[in-house]
Parts: sequence; C-alpha cells; structure tokens
Amino acid sequence: MDVGAGLTNDLKTAGERARQLEGLGYDIASTGETQHDPFLPLLIGMEHTERMHFSSLAIAFPRSPYVTANMAWDMQKFSDGRFVLGLGTQVKGHNERRFSVPWVAPGPHMRDYVNMVRAVWDSWQNGTKPNFESENYQYKLTSPFFNPGPIEHPKIPIVIAAVNPFNARLAGEVCDGIAIHGFSTFKYIKEVLIPAVHEGARRAGKQPKDLQIRGGGFIVTGRNEQEVAAAKERSRRQISFYASTRSYGRVMSTHGWDDEAAQLHRLSVEGKWDDMVGVITDDMMEEFCVIGTWDELPAKMREKYAGINTQISFAAGDPKNPDEEAQIREIIQELKSIPSVGEV
Repeated sequence: MDVGAGLTNDLKTAGERARQLEGLGYDIASTGETQHDPFLPLLIGMEHTERMHFSSLAIAFPRSPYVTANMAWDMQKFSDGRFVLGLGTQVKGHNERRFSVPWVAPGPHMRDYVNMVRAVWDSWQNGTKPNFESENYQYKLTSPFFNPGPIEHPKIPIVIAAVNPFNARLAGEVCDGIAIHGFSTFKYIKEVLIPAVHEGARRAGKQPKDLQIRGGGFIVTGRNEQEVAAAKERSRRQISFYASTRSYGRVMSTHGWDDEAAQLHRLSVEGKWDDMVGVITDDMMEEFCVIGTWDELPAKMREKYAGINTQISFAAGDPKNPDEEAQIREIIQELKSIPSVGEV
C-alpha cells in the first residue's frame, strides 16, 4: 500500500514540506484546488525531492484539455516521471458561479476531456496528426512550433475524483484510477464505487488490479484521545457540509439517510451552518471515518482498506521531537504493509 499526505498550497513552504514528507517515508504528496492553484506547489516539491511522487486534484472544466495537457507534460518531464494528473468535475454551482464556465453532463464531458488530453500527448510523443473531435472538444491543429516534443516518461497516469457510479466506471474505463471522494462511507465504497470501477476496467479490457485506487473516508486521528476528539468534531462539520450537497445524495441514500440529507440541505440554504453539525450522529461518523489515535490507526486502517485501495493517507503534521518523528516513520511503515488490491 502506498502512503500519501497533503503537501501544502503555500509556495514558500512547499519545498521544505516535500523534503520532510520524503524523509519520513511517504510515497506521494498531493494538492487540491481550494484557495490556491494546485500545480505550482507540486512543481516546487518536485525540485526538492528525488523519490516521492506528486499528484494534483485540479478542477478540470475551467481549464481547456490542451492547457492541462501542456502543464502535465512539463511537470512529468521536470520530475522524471513522478507526476500523477488528478482531475475533478466539481458541482454545477461552482462551475457556473465561481469558475464561470458552462455546465454540461459532467461524466460524458470528463470522458471527452481525458481522451483529448491523451490525444495531445500522443501527438507530442509519437508525431501523430491531431485528429480528435468530440461533442465538447476538438484538437485538429498544431505545428512544430507548438510541439514540445517527446519526453522520457510519456505515460502520465490520470486519476479522476468520483462520488457517483458513472464517474467511477469512467475512472476504470478511460483513466488509470480513481480518487474516491472523502464523502464516501466504506459501505458505499464497497457496494457501489469499487464494483463500478471494476466494471469500467472490464469494458476496456483492463485488469482492475492495475488501477490506482486512492482516498475514501475521513482519517480522524491524533497523538492522544483529546486530539482525536477535536479532529472528530472538525470532520463532523465537514461531513455535514458535504451531506447538504444534493448531488452527493446517493451516499446518504445507501444508508437510508434521505431525511437527514434533506434537512441538511435546507439548513445550508438558510445559512445555519452550526445547526448542521448536530445532524451528523456518532453512528454516521463511524460509517464515514477511521477514528483512532496514532497507536490504534494502522490496525483500524487495515480493517477498512485492505484489498480495496492501492493508496491511503495519513496526515501526521509536523513531528514535535525526534521520538515523534520516529513514531510517524513507524506508522507509515506499518501502513505500507497493508495489502492492496489483488493482494488479499
């Protein structure tokens, strides 16, 4: 099992953070697209490391596939093959009212997006004549002046974030794996998402064991019970926010929590964010989360992720002293021993 952690979106500290994560034994560092650009910190992290891989989770549709292909190509070359292109769709409201891009059916849109990115890479690596056209995109024009040329590691993995079965199937069919949204219970992952990923892989003649499966659930942990309790309440608030989003309703429906989902949506519309937290019960938390102290965490994560994921996350933060650093290293090594897909 690969073990990952968040990098940072602070460009001034990204290099030192990446060097620290690699030194602790992490396999991959990632960034998301929230308050800052997701790619720039990765580039700095690559410059300060030698072994560790790096992955974005960028919102796809505000960027043209060509722009994304160009960015990924340069990062793959710079890192000597250590980049994973992670993409997400975001929801309709954010695309239209935050990013100011038109909204179309996200699943078919993402299929076209990924296929065009790959068509661009193929033309650069193999000299293939641009001839891609789909409902949403086209790539039919280039010249030597605009071609960056081949690179040593041209196979750039593409992983897409997914909450619904359509995108999960798409991840298995046209991508190299799935980044399972944190707002996914382990029941939903096992009964809905993983079967969909495998179905997509079979459609494309792939072996499911060759795909990257990362993410899913919330890791609620800390050095002691007090830190765990605080982390649990932070996660409860985050879960209440996600659960209020109607496009994520299928996760709630899997457990019969439709009334709670409707209540949370209503409260969010009313701006009653604090009231939403109380709707998420401890039983719900157990379904969404792995909860335990650092000492308890490896065994609990093994129980949840063995045989399902190829990558899991452990956000330890900065070690406060040499003993704590040694403990983090030990936990990471224990997590790496968890069997991944195909090993159970």
